[in-house]
Amino acid sequence: MNKLKKLYRDFFGLTEQSTPTSGKPDPTKDVVLSAADAKDPKKVQAAQNILKTTKGRIHIEEEMMDEAQLINNITDYRGGVEYVLRDPSEAESVAQEIRDWATKKGFTVVKHVASPSGKVGYFYFRLGQDPGRESQRIQGYIAQKPEIKHFRFNVRGEKKPTPPSQPTQNI
Repeated sequence: MNKLKKLYRDFFGLTEQSTPTSGKPDPTKDVVLSAADAKDPKKVQAAQNILKTTKGRIHIEEEMMDEAQLINNITDYRGGVEYVLRDPSEAESVAQEIRDWATKKGFTVVKHVASPSGKVGYFYFRLGQDPGRESQRIQGYIAQKPEIKHFRFNVRGEKKPTPPSQPTQNI
């Protein structure tokens, strides 16, 4: 393999790098910037000035992102879905698309209400055998619609259970 590598290198006029491009930063030569710092031109310029003397490289640390936190838990689903639209003029078309999708997937729409402005809508679906699976399907469909700004599982007219108050201890 070494002969083949040499043949390619000679034929194409390639040279090997003395340091790998993707490796751990050398603290004596390299400058490490966070992803937020890499967007700041002043900090990038300062790092480039430092690198003129050290002959190192700039490393950008990727920030670890948490997984997306879903506002709606599967256990919150009891048939009701409230949503807010970005543009109220699309209220009728969005409602019809949700109705068509629900019918196609076997959901039964019991009730649909829209606010007078059209910005807020509400669907109430009949609960089936597996509410957890239904909530995932509804959440997946509604979450991917660009017209919808945000939504939540909520049954209108039903009081939300309040957590029991903690007894206070006398000290």
